[in-house]
Amino acid sequence: MTKTSLQGQSVIVTGGGTGIGRATAHQFAREGAQVLVVGRNAENLERTAEGRPGIRTFVADVAAPKAPARIVTAAVEAFGRLDVLVNNAAVTRPAPLGTIDRDVAQQQLDTNLIGPLMLAQAALPRLEDGGGTIVNITANGPGRAFPGNSVYGSTKVALDFLTHTWAVELSPRNIRVVSVAPGITQTPVLTHAGFTPEEIAASRDEILARVPLGRAARPEEIAWWIVNVARPEAGYLTGSVIRVDGGINIA
Repeated sequence: MTKTSLQGQSVIVTGGGTGIGRATAHQFAREGAQVLVVGRNAENLERTAEGRPGIRTFVADVAAPKAPARIVTAAVEAFGRLDVLVNNAAVTRPAPLGTIDRDVAQQQLDTNLIGPLMLAQAALPRLEDGGGTIVNITANGPGRAFPGNSVYGSTKVALDFLTHTWAVELSPRNIRVVSVAPGITQTPVLTHAGFTPEEIAASRDEILARVPLGRAARPEEIAWWIVNVARPEAGYLTGSVIRVDGGINIA
C-alpha cells in the first residue's frame, strides 16, 4: 500500500458516531491514520469502528468537565501521540427568542463552544510535540441571520472567532487551526433535536431552495475538506474558515 502523508498520524474526532464525524473518521482511517472517535452513544461509535481496525472508540460527553483530559489521555495511550483534533460534536435545539429555555441554551453552549475550547486546551501539549492541527467544524457566517437558531448559530460564529485567535496564539508552537463550515448536510442532527420526519423535510426544502447548487452535501464531501486541511501539504493554511456550503452564504 502506498504510504500517505497521514500514515501513522493520531486523530481525535468528536461526534464520531454519525454523520460528518463518522465520514471523517472513515476517511482518516483510509489514509492510514489512527482515529479515536468520541461520542455519547456507544452503539453508534461501534458502528463507526466496525471492520476498521484503525478506529477506536471512547464514550464521553465533551461538555463534561473531566472529559477533555480523559479524551486526550485515551488517544495518547492508544496511539502514543496526537496529531489532529477535530472538534465536530455539536447539538442544536432550535427556538426563537421568547421561547428559549435556559438549560437548553446552556447545553448548546457547553457542547458546541466550551467543550471544544477545553478539549483544545487539554490537547495542546501533545499537539505541540509534532506540530499538530485543530479543525473546528462550524456553520453559518457572522453576517447572516439564522432565525430560530440564535443560540446554535452564535456558538458556531464564536468557534470561528476562536479559530482566528488560536491560529495567531498557537503559530509559535507550530500548531495550525482551521474551521471547516458546512452548509446543509445529510446528517441526523435534526432527528437528534427531536424533529419529526415531516418537519425535517419541510425545513430542508425551504433551505435547499436558497442553495445555488440545489442540494444538500453528503457527509463524505465535508469530510474530504476536514481530512485535507489536516495534511502536512496544507501546512501554510491557518486561521481560515473554509465554507463548504453549496454557495448559500453568497446567494
